[in-house]
Amino acid sequence: MKDEKSLKKEHLLSVQDLHTSFFTDSGEVHAVNGVSFNLDPGEILGIVGESGSGKSVTAYSIMQILASTGKVTGGKILYKGDDLTKWNEKKLSEFRGKCVSIIFQDPMTSLNPVFTIGNQLTEAIKLHTDKRGKDAWDRAVELLTLVGINEPERRMRQYPHEHSGGMRQRVMIAMALACEPDILIADEPTTALDVTIQAQILELIQELQKKLGMAVILVTHDLGVIAELCDNIIVMYGGSICERGTGREIFYNPHHEYTKGLLRSIPDVKNMKERLVPIAGTPINILNLPKGCAFCARCDNCMKICLQEKPMELDINENHKASCWMNVKEAFEGGAR
Repeated sequence: MKDEKSLKKEHLLSVQDLHTSFFTDSGEVHAVNGVSFNLDPGEILGIVGESGSGKSVTAYSIMQILASTGKVTGGKILYKGDDLTKWNEKKLSEFRGKCVSIIFQDPMTSLNPVFTIGNQLTEAIKLHTDKRGKDAWDRAVELLTLVGINEPERRMRQYPHEHSGGMRQRVMIAMALACEPDILIADEPTTALDVTIQAQILELIQELQKKLGMAVILVTHDLGVIAELCDNIIVMYGGSICERGTGREIFYNPHHEYTKGLLRSIPDVKNMKERLVPIAGTPINILNLPKGCAFCARCDNCMKICLQEKPMELDINENHKASCWMNVKEAFEGGAR
């Protein structure tokens, strides 16, 4: 008879009730509040939300690279079943780069301007592999070729300022792939790039994911960026998950007022004369979170209960969940108990 643990499916990454805070002079900032999700091998997961929603802090919590004032105050982050929040710094150093890598949103500030591209790439390879000298150099050239950089030998001897924004982002992707990690986190990798280059970078990430078989977490504020890319999407607001589901469910059957607002703000190329509908109000102050739903102050359909109680996460179907009192109301009106 198999034991209970072997019968249970083990996810590549499992974030369980994650709470992350920053301790400042103004008080405790609850940046992430009870976030839970799973990531399986080969899956592309999109995390969407506006600035301050907690999406990047969630990614940094997984990598354990929070600022000195930040701390994971609750929950678990399981990598292949092992809780990495309990690891020491030596084990975490081996984990970063070798098991999980990250691409930051601004390649110019992520690359050191006083060292050549080759120097920085080979340093990453030497840190996490046993390759040295010519072997490390050849591996770096191979990675630049993999991410579509022409004349890689010449580029290795150049400095970051000698490359365009798109080229620098490709270098950052090459650096992240140096050890062929199980998980690649892309933290708004197209923010500083123009639309044409954005499409190329996203296409490159998708191609590399298929080729290498790694899982990808794509963090972005733009739902349009991940429309065709992600298997599953998480929508965050005020440090919490307000809706999650497959790409098709989120785009064609949204069940949270915030998600609906995000979708209304995406231009329709078929009807460019149609006026965009912005989300009213300003982003929530996470230093002073409301007692009820985080989005209630900006919601057109806000009810009394929204101000007083946090909404439960309701199953819309097996591939779709949303935390909105409107869904509970609709369920009651439909005769549910």
